[in-house]
Amino acid sequence: MSETPEKEEKQKRTVWQTVWLVLSRVFLTFSILIMAFSVFSSLTFNKDKEVFGVKMYVILSDSMSATDFSAGDLIFVQSVDPDSLEAGDIITFISQNKGSYGETVTHKIREKTVTESGAPAFITYGTTTGVNDGVPVTYQWIQGKYVGKLPFVGSFFTFLKTAPGYIIFLLLPFLLLIGWQLRNCIRAYKEYKGEKTDALREERENLRREREANQKLLEEMRLAQEQLARQQAAAQGTESAQTDESSDDEV
Repeated sequence: MSETPEKEEKQKRTVWQTVWLVLSRVFLTFSILIMAFSVFSSLTFNKDKEVFGVKMYVILSDSMSATDFSAGDLIFVQSVDPDSLEAGDIITFISQNKGSYGETVTHKIREKTVTESGAPAFITYGTTTGVNDGVPVTYQWIQGKYVGKLPFVGSFFTFLKTAPGYIIFLLLPFLLLIGWQLRNCIRAYKEYKGEKTDALREERENLRREREANQKLLEEMRLAQEQLARQQAAAQGTESAQTDESSDDEV
């Protein structure tokens, strides 16, 4: 038995509503996660703030791309006792070099050394060039030891802070959600108006039927009254005729 076009249309509408509902929830979840990530990253990345004992930094150069991580990666740095560090470890430190003074740098330890004043320090280098940094890193500038990375997450965070990133990952999803909710509100209003119109139409139809039924009843009552009047008139005529006949017989 084939389905009616109205039923098929209703099923299609239900399927599309389900699909849009799922997509809207996905968009909402994605937008919330992106917003939370954006806030979290703004408060922690490159801020020397620890989360469960770990600091996070976005790599800005390829000085270590030959062996460990590249520009755009997000790295994790754990606070350690500088005396426990040794050659081969990768450390994050505040650079004292003339060309990068005050910047946060993550390089590999080549060897331990001491400064001219006798302070313990490390000679560090970037594995891409293999050239030693100009100034040894003393303990006071060490931020921690590199323990892991998330590739490309830093690039995503950097892009997210730009105008196109904000529009694509934050503004656009929320505009789509707002548009979807507005569409649902308009549809619900139209359905409400349609239901109200249908109810008024049905009420008017019921009143029309009731009025026709009342008119029919009145017409039947009128006909019955006329028939009763005719019967009464006929009965009165019969009685008059009988009276006249009685009078003739008496004469």
